[in-house]
Amino acid sequence: RGLDFFLIPTTLLSQVDSSIGGKNGINTIYGKNLLGTFYQPKEVLIDISVLNSLPKKEIRSGYAEIIKHALIKDYSFFCWLEKNIYKLLNLDKSILEKAIYKSIMIKLFYVNKDEKENLLNCNSRAMLNFGHTVGHAIESYYNYKKFNHGEAISIGMITEAKISNYLDMLSSNELNRIILHFKKCGLKTFDKILKEKKLINIINKDKKNFKDNINFSLIDKIGSSIFYK
Repeated sequence: RGLDFFLIPTTLLSQVDSSIGGKNGINTIYGKNLLGTFYQPKEVLIDISVLNSLPKKEIRSGYAEIIKHALIKDYSFFCWLEKNIYKLLNLDKSILEKAIYKSIMIKLFYVNKDEKENLLNCNSRAMLNFGHTVGHAIESYYNYKKFNHGEAISIGMITEAKISNYLDMLSSNELNRIILHFKKCGLKTFDKILKEKKLINIINKDKKNFKDNINFSLIDKIGSSIFYK
């Protein structure tokens, strides 16, 4: 208590997502991020040179959060990522800096609108959880061992994009475009657990749920998200 709190994220995932916004959560046997606090850091210091020490698996994990930001908020950013994906994964400095900056700005938009995730509309911080309802359940099912976070939410985003399509919100053409991009950059799109009923029991504990309803952050087109309840 009383000490200034600084964050120096050393993974791509933490640089574009978890170090921004003040959420601090822990995983338990009851689910992911069900316990935690909101506490904003005084400053976040990002040095992309540290990313050179990471395996490609960790870079792709961070990229999953970058593409999530584009899918929920910025169509032009998604198009830019389609053109620059290989440069980004190979840690091209200028491409990487732009992707990180764009991701941070999108996350800050929602944090500034709804810091403690109280809203139930398109400005809700819950929009940042696109792919996470299913993704967190997958992580919990495997006790956080089979997949890293980016891999789990990649599967979650494709699943929730398919749900968006099933609900006649996201067009089939855009769904296929998203799936193609995920496969192009090596992100996971499926796991056998999706066919298990036990996954629904875990999803029922998701922190976004309200009045016994399973709530989702879905997309109605690339670059636009809605709170579905």
